[in-house]
Formats: sequence, structure tokens, C-alpha cells
Amino acid sequence: MAYNLKEYAKKPERLAPGHRMCAGCGAPPVIRAVLRGLHPEDHAVITSATGCLEVCTYIYPYTAWEDSFIHTAFENSGATCSGVEAAYEALKKKGHLPSDKDVKFLAFGGDGGTYDIGFQSMSGALERGHDMVYFCYDNEAYMNTGVQRSSATPKYADTTTTPAGSVRPGKLQFRKDLTRVMVEHHLPYVAQTACFGNFSDITTKAEKAIYTKGPCFVNCLAPCPTGWKYNSADLMLVNKLAVETRFWPLYEVVDGKYTITYTPKETVPVSEFLKLQNRFKHLFKPGNEHLIEEIQADVDRRWEELVKLSNIE
Repeated sequence: MAYNLKEYAKKPERLAPGHRMCAGCGAPPVIRAVLRGLHPEDHAVITSATGCLEVCTYIYPYTAWEDSFIHTAFENSGATCSGVEAAYEALKKKGHLPSDKDVKFLAFGGDGGTYDIGFQSMSGALERGHDMVYFCYDNEAYMNTGVQRSSATPKYADTTTTPAGSVRPGKLQFRKDLTRVMVEHHLPYVAQTACFGNFSDITTKAEKAIYTKGPCFVNCLAPCPTGWKYNSADLMLVNKLAVETRFWPLYEVVDGKYTITYTPKETVPVSEFLKLQNRFKHLFKPGNEHLIEEIQADVDRRWEELVKLSNIE
């Protein structure tokens, strides 16, 4: 179902406010919105790769999670979740667990633990057909360990391993399109979303993924004030401009069929998104206009491809 703000607010809170995420971090609203996709009567088993989310929400013996939570290594959130799901199904078949209880299995990982280090275990778990959902909170770098570049990092972003200076203008490669890669796994449901507007898009897609039988994947934009270097109070503005500039399009793929779930009414130049973030400040120096134009061309190309895939005239 699609949620309005009142309906969204009625959903139970499953991530307690007692966590240590940074002010202005995009991950907490993403996780809260995703968990609101669970039906109140259902229980979830959640696995999380090592990263900001795990470090800041589960400080033994305290936890911010209302559901069962398993901290896994950086590289194996997908494998752990698939193993727990398989064990649960086996125990139900043997009569050791009630067959009428509905338990959902959710895996979380940042882009470092998903696009890169954890891709192998996630890809394998979803290819094997486990009834689980993998949610990536994409903050576009290895933020927990010091803002090193990942394959999700945008081209020309300044990171500690791709510093912008006189030798090179930040990272030299375009970011990986992981959502499209996961579509090629032939999953029943794949989506890309963000905390945008009234949060309806992200919670609706989370609910669809959780209650679609079989393996599903949802990629969620999760801006990072430390790595992206924006004002903490501008979190939702950063999310809004990521979507309105088409840098981060919102869409879903159901059984291979693409659907764009939000089309911006006006074309907003990607420079409006970039200039909020000091990781791109070098692009606005005289003589670097062509670098912004290159990013804009890539954004336009990806959007045109998505429009064609969605069969929009």
C-alpha cells in the first residue's frame, strides 16, 4: 500500500532513539522507514554487516533494535541472513517451531559491505532463492573506517583514498549501478528508494519487498554528513535534490518489469545537488565546469536508459 503521513506515523517504532548515529545521518530515517514496512504482528530477524549502523545501534549489552538482531562480519550479512532463514525453515518442518508464526528475515549493509566486500555473500544468498530481503543503506563510501572510496562513490568525489587536488579531481571512476546488477539476478522484487517527501516511497517498497515471497533487494540512499560534508540540518534537502536532479532515481522492478515511481516535474541541474556537499567543492573552481558537465551527462544517460526500460513514451 502507499502511505500518507498520518498512516506512516501510526506504524510502530522498531528502532529506538537510543542510538549513536551522527546528527544529520541518513541511515536512521532509512532504517526506521524500512522497519515500518513490517506488519505490527510480525517479528523480524535482522542481520547487519559491520559498519556505522551496527557500531552505533548495538553497543553490548544495549541495543536500539526491537526485533532480533545479529551483528555479522563486514562481508557476510547476506550469508548469515540466508543461514538463519534456512535454519528457521528446517526447524519448522521438524515441528520444533510453530508453523503459523510469520518471521521475516532482513539483512542490512552499507555500500562498503554490499557493493564491494559483501557482494559475494549477498549475491549468493539471493541467487539461492532464500526468502529474505537485503537492504543496502548507500552512503557512497566506507564511512565507518574513515571515508575511503567504494564502488558506490560518485565520480570526482573527494575521499581520503581519492583526494581532490592538483594531481586528480577526486575519484576517477563512475559509480557502480548495483540496483541494475541485482535486477539481473532475476529476483521477484528489486527497488531503489530514498527518504523523500512523506516517506511513502521507501516504506511502500520495503513492505512490498518484505511480503514478496523469495529473495528481494532494496537500495536506499543514506547521505553521510561526515563523508559528504553537508550541514547536518540539510539531510532532507540533500535527499530531495538527489531525487529531483535524477541523480538517484526512484523505481522498482517487479518480475523484470521496470516502473519509475517518481518523475520530477522540472529538470533540476545536478550542480544543485553537488554544491551542498563540500566533497565536490573543487568542481566549482574556475576551469572545472567540464567536470560537472560530465557528471550531468552521466545522470542524463542513466535516466534515459531507465525511461526506455520502463517503456515510457
